[in-house]
Amino acid sequence: MPSCAVTGTRVPTSTGTHDTAVRVAHTGGVTVWQRLLEPRMLRAVAYAVAVLGALLAIVASLTEVTPTASTWVWPIIPLTAVLSLPSRRWRATVLGVGAGIVAVWCAGESSFLWPAVAALVFASITEDQRVPPRVGWIAGTIGAVCSLIVVPNAGVAAFAGVVIGGAAATLLRSQLRTAELTVEAEELRGQAAWLEQRTVLARELHDVVGHQVTAIVVTAEAGQVGDPATALRTIAELGRTALGELDGLVVHLRDPAAPLSVSAPPRLLDIDELLAEPLRRQGVAVSVRVEEDLGLDDADVLTLYRIAQEALTNVARHASARHVWVDLGRHGGELRLRISDDGVGITDAPRRGSGLLGIEERVAARGGSWALEGRPGGGTMLGVVLPERR
Repeated sequence: MPSCAVTGTRVPTSTGTHDTAVRVAHTGGVTVWQRLLEPRMLRAVAYAVAVLGALLAIVASLTEVTPTASTWVWPIIPLTAVLSLPSRRWRATVLGVGAGIVAVWCAGESSFLWPAVAALVFASITEDQRVPPRVGWIAGTIGAVCSLIVVPNAGVAAFAGVVIGGAAATLLRSQLRTAELTVEAEELRGQAAWLEQRTVLARELHDVVGHQVTAIVVTAEAGQVGDPATALRTIAELGRTALGELDGLVVHLRDPAAPLSVSAPPRLLDIDELLAEPLRRQGVAVSVRVEEDLGLDDADVLTLYRIAQEALTNVARHASARHVWVDLGRHGGELRLRISDDGVGITDAPRRGSGLLGIEERVAARGGSWALEGRPGGGTMLGVVLPERR
């Protein structure tokens, strides 16, 4: 076992494939409503409606039979729009001031200017980068109040324009912010899925290839004092197996959609027949007890197999043990795997490596717990508890 003492549990990460909710794919079957809800289209439509409202107010002013205040107020509307274009920083302020000026005269016979007030307040609040926006609301409200001073009993046309324009702008800002957050969330989910894929590949590469390389080293060392011909045949077989595992990992690395598989799906019996062999070649006595009829699915079998593989590989590398015991069974609705040895045990300077991290990730993915501690009487003991699937 590695010379370290660690215990831990971890909440698994939930990731998966996804379709972007805002950036609708225009490959067919997209409704007009879906197109209108796209951020660019929604903003364009909203501004088009605002411009239309302002134009209606201008046309109404120009077609008046009896001249009123709107006769000279209406040029402020296009002038405000033009002056707001050069600077994004001052755009909201310019539009808000224009809305306030028009609102002052949106009273009495000029009350038909309220669509222009709504349009300018809408544009000011939409362009305001602050949260919450202020200029459009403040300037429009001040102008509406002043309209009551200029024309007593002026009515609520100016206030209605401010409220309608402000409410529409607030709704648009909310929709655009929701769309922005949705895109960011999708991007983060994609990054999380990419990171999880890298983690899975790193874990599989360490567990599969690391074990095979360790077995090759142990076999080569045994061949130096035993039968070299047998050792070479075993090394060749282990090398072919490692190459097959590497090919599967490379295929998945190039095409993430390809299933991640190894050359042969493991069995729990392989713990005794395959994983324990490198230790036995070192002269270590390995006792494996696997309870019958555990009724595990392939995912649980792979999880337990990989944990046992990492633990036994670490024993071969670090423990200098004479005996190893592997026990797997079900107790009180829980799967319990215990791997212990009588080796050198845990040192005073624990160090977490890729192997222990892989064990932690596999256990966390199943919502279980694990502990690496000293064995009574000397050595190290790894205990893993997995809850029963429901």
